[in-house]
Amino acid sequence: MTTVMASPTENLERRSTSREAVGRLLLERRDMLVLFCRVAGLDPFPHNAKVQEVLQEFCQVLVDYVAAAHFSLYERIVNGTERRAAVVALAHDLYPRIEMCTETAIVFNDKYDCADQCQDIAHLHADLSELGEALATRVELEDRLIAALTGGRKAS
Repeated sequence: MTTVMASPTENLERRSTSREAVGRLLLERRDMLVLFCRVAGLDPFPHNAKVQEVLQEFCQVLVDYVAAAHFSLYERIVNGTERRAAVVALAHDLYPRIEMCTETAIVFNDKYDCADQCQDIAHLHADLSELGEALATRVELEDRLIAALTGGRKAS
């Protein structure tokens, strides 16, 4: 078996790409968490246009955040771009749990991303609580993967 060593320039380019992907993910995460707090701050949730507007914006950013993780970090691992065995092993360990969190976010989005007015927001408080727990778990798991990808350095 022949092992092809990457040049220092190729390694640097891959690491730079990883840092950029992590940076984009962290920006998406921040935006999503800010909107999560805005939605939660509307409690009690009157059935009105303001709640609907913030909820719509939150759902869009939530989906963007979930997609950013999949297409920027996990895709690198699935398609074999990531060569560090420890990172790949960690990702394979964490991904099923991250996927469960993703499912919770998608279910929330499907229920509350209504084109005009959601007809039933009676369970919004409970659904936000469940989503918040899933997001906290996801952030913790992603941070472990990000630390492995960046060697423990903060992404810029």
